[in-house]
Amino acid sequence: MTATDPTAQGVPADAMRRLAELQPGKPGGIFTSDLSVNEFLLVREAGFRPIGLVLGSSIYHVGIQLGRWGKNQELTTLSQAMYHARELAMTRMEAEAAQLGADGIVGVRLSVEAREFGNDIAEFIAIGTAVKADAPAPGGDGSWRNIKGQPFTSDLSGQDFWTLIRAGYAPLGMVMGTCVYHIAHQKMGSVFSNFGKNVEIEPFTQALYDARELAMERMQHEAEELHAEGIVGVQLNSHNHRWGGHTTEFFAIGTAVRPLRDDHVIERPTMVLSLDG
Repeated sequence: MTATDPTAQGVPADAMRRLAELQPGKPGGIFTSDLSVNEFLLVREAGFRPIGLVLGSSIYHVGIQLGRWGKNQELTTLSQAMYHARELAMTRMEAEAAQLGADGIVGVRLSVEAREFGNDIAEFIAIGTAVKADAPAPGGDGSWRNIKGQPFTSDLSGQDFWTLIRAGYAPLGMVMGTCVYHIAHQKMGSVFSNFGKNVEIEPFTQALYDARELAMERMQHEAEELHAEGIVGVQLNSHNHRWGGHTTEFFAIGTAVRPLRDDHVIERPTMVLSLDG
């Protein structure tokens, strides 16, 4: 799915009207941004101009999948649901950025919020600041967009984004992987045999290990599809949501990057000593 047809991807008409009113750089035009003052100034220093706050949302009913009481296993139906809901939110945010003619989106936040419509309903939200580059990207075709022709996305802070650009790298896109895993219950005999002992519970260890590895592997696969050199700012989180203690989502997310030049040296920080007091 491309980011060139916002309405076909679920972006509402009200959002299209709001985006049409944003004309930064023109007389009377404004921009919107959720960047802090320091982040805004550093993004400008890096050669990018904020043009508008963009968002995507998906309210999703996450179905039910039962795991065997005594077996470690991935709940693939739930894994797919959690991934698809986030992807919908991200795609709509990218579509809004494309509508503004943005080269990328910085400071992206991706969150899940429970809603009172039902126990299995949650809102998945992606929000960030769309930016336009002052100059073409070094080398290649001069485009800052990724190989899919979409604006790049990054969850790095404004400070980290500035450092990344100054060091000769550019973001390609946020990449993610998820795994919803059912962790087997201990048999009663195992509970009693371990009572009062310091001992590793190997089935639990293996379950959590496997689930994290699956999430990481899927995130890496997305980066490979973007022809990335690596992934920075990786976060690996776990969430129980409303599934109870033995079912957990493991979610890996980071920013895939590519090199802009061969050397990656930035100026050393200058030490400043105050003469006051």
